[in-house]
Amino acid sequence: MSAMNETTSETQPTVERESIVFWLAGLFLLIVLPALNVLPAEESWLHVSDFTLNRFGKFLAFAILALGLDLIWGYTGILSLGQGVFFGIGAYCMGMHLMLAIGSESVYGSALPDFMVWNQVKELPFFWTPFYSFLAAVSLGILAPMLCAWLFGLLAFRSRIKGVYFAIITQAVALSAWLVFNRNETNLGGTNGLTDFKQLLGFRLSEPGTQRALYVVTVLALGGAYFLCRWIVQSRAGKVLVAVRDSEQRVLFSGYSPSNYKVFVFVVSAGLAGLAGLLYVPQVGIITPAQIGVLPSLEMVIWVAVGGRGTLIGAIIGAVGVNFGRSILTNYFPELWPFFLGGLFIAVVLLFPDGLVGLARRMKAGPAGSLFKKARPAPEGVQS
Repeated sequence: MSAMNETTSETQPTVERESIVFWLAGLFLLIVLPALNVLPAEESWLHVSDFTLNRFGKFLAFAILALGLDLIWGYTGILSLGQGVFFGIGAYCMGMHLMLAIGSESVYGSALPDFMVWNQVKELPFFWTPFYSFLAAVSLGILAPMLCAWLFGLLAFRSRIKGVYFAIITQAVALSAWLVFNRNETNLGGTNGLTDFKQLLGFRLSEPGTQRALYVVTVLALGGAYFLCRWIVQSRAGKVLVAVRDSEQRVLFSGYSPSNYKVFVFVVSAGLAGLAGLLYVPQVGIITPAQIGVLPSLEMVIWVAVGGRGTLIGAIIGAVGVNFGRSILTNYFPELWPFFLGGLFIAVVLLFPDGLVGLARRMKAGPAGSLFKKARPAPEGVQS
């Protein structure tokens, strides 16, 4: 406990500095960026285009997912390679609502989504009916991933499956989900997914004002997700999660049940992934099985690794930074992106395992020769 107190006293100033950075960044994202989209003339170099604002909205939705992944991987030491499934469930819930909202504006003028007309489906499948309601779609987009995570977590953690075995199983789940969502028999659009959305709550998605509002909602949701994760890691439960990561046997011998805490954090991370999917779909305009399989789940892990696992700010920086780099690089050299991403992950593992946040801390604290020393990540925000 004394060692933990010393660590806490050392990391507290860092936590406070990161809080200041978070508030300044939040102010910029919530007020300055939308203002630069509306106020300056389009010819001005200060003007932020609708496309850029929409793109940042997508990145920030990914950051919500990264926070949840950091909670379970960075703080608890459980590598989940299936977060894309939870993201996809949330995204498909919103996509199904948006498809039903198209109504008579569809190509065939049918009450059924166009892909169902192509597939000669005569009636709306029963599981689509709740998604006429926006509130039901939002609720299911968050609760359904949490329920799936709870059931899977109970089976996995009560069976003491951990480490690489848990990572492999979650990867298999992601592959299975990808195969299921690809099938036309599931009536979820098959390989083409769900797209051609028109409106949300009566507002046209093609209007810049609607996209601006979605961006603001995403920023607020990211702020809420950050404070939720911050509250968890600063609580007694957060200390137990870190203890599970460092020595699960000691936690067990101390009278705690590690499996209960693992299930809890897995469920929270799934809910955040579902929320990210809900916000992603109306801003991007499409959701397909390609965005919920194994490869997207692996990319999500790289976001957190690059930013710095065990640091909430690092997860946000990694998600936004990697996806921003992807959008730039794929514009000019799309074929090089997989090689760049793989090289980036290798560089992180070998050179700066604490990610960009850890690297920045060592640049400030030590001589240049110690920059690339392998160091154990110090979780932020853990108070005694």
